[in-house]
Amino acid sequence: MNNTKAYAANSPTDPLGPFSFQRREVGPHDVQIDILYCGVCHSDIHQARDEWGGSIYPMVPGHEIVGRVIKTGNHVTKFKAGDLAGVGCFVDSCRECPECKAGLEQYCDKGMSPTYNGYEQDKKTPTYGGYSTQIVVDEGYVLSVSPKLSLEGVAPLLCAGITTYSPLRHWKVGPGNKVAVLGLGGLGHMAVKLASSFGAEVTMLSTSASKEADAKGLGAERFVLTKDPEVFNKLAKSFDVIIDTVSAQHDLEPYFSTLKTDGVLVMVGLPPNPLPVSAFSLVPKRRSFVGSMIGGIPETQEMLDYCAEHNIVSDVEVIPIQQINEAWERTIKGQVKYRFVIDIASLKE
Repeated sequence: MNNTKAYAANSPTDPLGPFSFQRREVGPHDVQIDILYCGVCHSDIHQARDEWGGSIYPMVPGHEIVGRVIKTGNHVTKFKAGDLAGVGCFVDSCRECPECKAGLEQYCDKGMSPTYNGYEQDKKTPTYGGYSTQIVVDEGYVLSVSPKLSLEGVAPLLCAGITTYSPLRHWKVGPGNKVAVLGLGGLGHMAVKLASSFGAEVTMLSTSASKEADAKGLGAERFVLTKDPEVFNKLAKSFDVIIDTVSAQHDLEPYFSTLKTDGVLVMVGLPPNPLPVSAFSLVPKRRSFVGSMIGGIPETQEMLDYCAEHNIVSDVEVIPIQQINEAWERTIKGQVKYRFVIDIASLKE
């Protein structure tokens, strides 16, 4: 077994603190990764504080993992020691259902194994995430990372990047499309970068006037302050796609009016309670309200390769793990541009 240092939550109310556990030995198809950086996702906080229910303790969060391969199993063909590698939001799936066979493992019928706060496919062994010094994962669920980009900037691509890349690709966003991004945070800043890189005309919709300069610096051509209800009349039938990254409760109705006929509002944020939707906002213009989750392994690799080719990374603030509790409080308050990333070297000292 591999002794592993980490930070963990022991209950919904405890701060994160030092924790040790055993990673499994490297099996024939496994890759052992020395973790260098791990991004801090808002879902880490939701789950550690049991805000979605069903949390498993002790919990080692973290599913935006970048590191270096230090050992491989006898049957591994895709990686060798010394390679850069990444692990995203899941570490296994059933491999047999139609979704898994189609490279859509995130939608596995039997339930994918999340990188943390879940179970391996035996449904008994808990998974522990990237706020730790190392991880052992089947090679089929490990991503190849290019050395071209800053590794700390790559880490959040494993969640924030793919969460926005996947719907933009699925709904075929490209030149000639008008895209709005609702909310400028960890997800929103990646949605702006990616949609603009695809050639779309991007509008940032925000309740905060202070974010205009940042939005335009990230690639938005327009910034619209949505506090004034009158702006929605001016925006009527403006957009082909809206990427809604907001996880707080909010009224969707004004945004539906800004969609063209056949326009799509894609929910990638996770508000805690149901959001009311009027049929009359959708039916008359054949508008769609849809949800989207991360990507499968093939699409996540495609995203990483695309970002390496186009020099796209997340905007990050790097912290030692000893500052994680303060970083979480700042994340809740939106006081980070736009993703905290843990330098795991601080855990190895």
